[in-house]
Amino acid sequence: MEYPEFYNEIEHIVLKDSLSGFLGSTGEGIIDISYLDIVKMAGHSCVLVSGTYLMALNGLQSLYGTELPVRGEIKVEMRDSLQDGNTGAAAQVLSNITGATTDTGFKGINGKYSRRGLLFYGADIISNVRFTRLDTQVSVEVNYMPEKLINPGMIMQSALGPDATEESRNDFHRKWQEMIRSIFQNSDTVISVSS
Repeated sequence: MEYPEFYNEIEHIVLKDSLSGFLGSTGEGIIDISYLDIVKMAGHSCVLVSGTYLMALNGLQSLYGTELPVRGEIKVEMRDSLQDGNTGAAAQVLSNITGATTDTGFKGINGKYSRRGLLFYGADIISNVRFTRLDTQVSVEVNYMPEKLINPGMIMQSALGPDATEESRNDFHRKWQEMIRSIFQNSDTVISVSS
């Protein structure tokens, strides 16, 4: 499978997953998620997918410090409702990383390992998303502000706008992925985390 080389440079999200360990799916229940894994799940790389990955990466690092985040034991609250924009797409990325689902996820085994009731929409928060550890009830909020760095609409117009040329359409994918690369290179500009 061909993909942009810079995907390999993006920091992975590593978590402990008790269910995976219990079932023997991964050694010691350690799950290693790359940006490429998320791109495969989403079917594409865009401003939303990259930003949601970064929100999870930075939020979980802040929430857990040097400990491994525990997949399936993290509550995820999103400010926007499911009907707002692409909230559902962002939720799928967060669900794949944290294991959190509404009522569609794994129901558990003998009262353990349930992934349901951990993902919420329309939360009363200022940021885009809040992550809460179920063991300590400590939370962090994460905000993603791509507009501080990029304007994806301008790049999109180079391929779909009325003035698009064959040359600009042919160069679109390169410009698009360069934009995604800049988001990762400037994550401190577009991501903020608060307790």
